[in-house]
Amino acid sequence: MQKGLTQTERDYILVRKCIKKDGNASQLLYNQFSGKMFSICLRYASDYHSAEDILQEGFVKAFKNLAKFRFEGSFEGWLRRIVVNTAIEHYRKNVPMYPILDVGNTERERVNDLTLENLEAEDIMEMVNRLSPGYKTVFNLYVVEGFPHKEIAKKLEISEGTSKSQLARARYLLQEMVKELENGYQEAYAK
Repeated sequence: MQKGLTQTERDYILVRKCIKKDGNASQLLYNQFSGKMFSICLRYASDYHSAEDILQEGFVKAFKNLAKFRFEGSFEGWLRRIVVNTAIEHYRKNVPMYPILDVGNTERERVNDLTLENLEAEDIMEMVNRLSPGYKTVFNLYVVEGFPHKEIAKKLEISEGTSKSQLARARYLLQEMVKELENGYQEAYAK
């Protein structure tokens, strides 16, 4: 690639080569983005192999639709949307989600942000991965991806109230996990 180009410009050149069916460019594109996209897949998947399946399916969709990329904004963002939507479709097919909480109770069930600040990212991700697929999916879409409940509801084909209750329950369970961790630390220091 040419020096002096921005990352976006280099990505655009690579995408154009892929559209022209350049196999080498396709491999380069995959190699460049597969790691980042796989970490997204892991956030939504129930296990490593499911994440691999989501990644593969996401890239197949992306390569089939490269001609639809408008070269506006980052290619990574475009690809990320495809991968997230693929993960959503995967779980929509496999995981039924039902409302489990009265949404009115959500305010008092927030995770203590100060406690979370003291945890390592790996600890937090491990806790999120321990959530059921439904809770984990809504939590990731709302907290990590920044989707509003209305859009989550539409994507997952659930009601907005179900999205809110799934998030509230996820936060509650995360809070309980943080309390367990804190209690474990306190017991260890007491010895």
